[in-house]
Amino acid sequence: MALSDFDLVLFGGSGDLAMRKLLPAMYARDVANDLPPTARIICVGRADASQEDFLQTVETTSKPLIKSPAVTPAAWARFTARIVYVSLNATDAASYKSLVEALRKDDAITKVYYLATPPAIFAQICENLKSNGLVTPNSRVVLEKPLGRDLASAKQINAEVGKVFEESQIYRIDHYLGKETVQNLLALRFGNILFEPLWRREWISDVQITIAEKLGVGNRLGYYDTSGALRDMLQNHLLQLLCIVAMEPPTSIAPDAVRDAKLQVLRSLKKFTPTTLAQNIVRGQYRAGHVDGKAVPSYRDEPDAPAHSRTETFVAMKAEIDTWRWAGVPFYLRTGKRMADGLAEIVVRFKQIPHSIFAQPTNSFQPNSLVIRLQPDEGLRMNLMAKTPGDGMRLKQAELELDFRESFKAPRMEAYERLLLDVLRGQLTLFMRGDELEAAWEWVEPILNSWESDDSFPLPYASGTWGPAAASALIGRDGLQWREEVLPED
Repeated sequence: MALSDFDLVLFGGSGDLAMRKLLPAMYARDVANDLPPTARIICVGRADASQEDFLQTVETTSKPLIKSPAVTPAAWARFTARIVYVSLNATDAASYKSLVEALRKDDAITKVYYLATPPAIFAQICENLKSNGLVTPNSRVVLEKPLGRDLASAKQINAEVGKVFEESQIYRIDHYLGKETVQNLLALRFGNILFEPLWRREWISDVQITIAEKLGVGNRLGYYDTSGALRDMLQNHLLQLLCIVAMEPPTSIAPDAVRDAKLQVLRSLKKFTPTTLAQNIVRGQYRAGHVDGKAVPSYRDEPDAPAHSRTETFVAMKAEIDTWRWAGVPFYLRTGKRMADGLAEIVVRFKQIPHSIFAQPTNSFQPNSLVIRLQPDEGLRMNLMAKTPGDGMRLKQAELELDFRESFKAPRMEAYERLLLDVLRGQLTLFMRGDELEAAWEWVEPILNSWESDDSFPLPYASGTWGPAAASALIGRDGLQWREEVLPED
């Protein structure tokens, strides 16, 4: 669908997200000829810089990060001609005069305000936009995480932004939902008849969702130490992936049909009690170790880290969904920093065969599983039992693999490219609705409250491993292993 003309306003336009992700994404879409000729990108920042100085910053900071499509002088000149820098104080309504002057006055032109800023000033920015007459029915606002740090703050953000923008104008972004494989998960489930009859408790043993990072906190420690893995990753990314795996078939791909189905999953998650919380959740914090052969420090030895920080860098949990489809099926969620590998994947394991007609006992068979890999390589893998070559009837696990790069030769679109296009098109399907956000926080909050009232420390784990031993014990109690811990057969 062709885009109508727009002004995209990036608050935090000189910040890390804009330089690393948003501007490269818009460059890629410009090279693909998706952007209208007169569309503009207005970068807003506090620095009193000239247009020439800001473009030089883009040249030195953002341009080197663009790997594909290749940057050519002509394409770069066309793209940077779209960029306008506006200096203003986002919390001062009077300083918005410069933005009023920069924006085109035609209300038919879509105005998108992307708030890549701390959430503490979301409400003030929205109010300042309104008081300066910059909010019309054709305006949209994009909210970058963190969207609160608990249920109360999430409700406050929803209420304050909702005073200025209608729910249909608000785009709460989760970049994981823009990944190609997540889109293919929807296609896999609802574009094929093969899996739907099996996508239920009678045939599925368990589901594992892992987002693991090799990196530590890097330069995000100031934010991360007040957040932790539960708020930073599980409350949003992992729960959104769980919703897509577990949701009932929506009536259509329309935004509210999909989001209604996801909301029902969040409301059906079994609440933790103090007893079940202690039994089914593991939190950890990385210590010194080796990643890719290089020595790395512990979390508490990172620059400016509190010496006795209780912030978790790892969470593993067993969750359950109280519905007819999923009753009794455990969902294991895991995320951590400084892990043995960097990956994001969903593993759907089917139940064991009930009886073996072969000489091998049933317990020698690996259950069928579907592995949906989001990163680093995107694709689908189906693990099946097959006969090994040669005499006799000996079965061994084999893989059917769909590699998106190999199967589809079209250029891959990065997550922020797709999500920005959807914002500009007014397509809300891949964005969280306000009630979704609040339902996720409502489920997570008892965990946060329990940890805050508990003076114990997260369990230590060596950098370059798969987390605390207790995480293996958590899933081991059910006779299972995390997929990365299953050793290959000889």
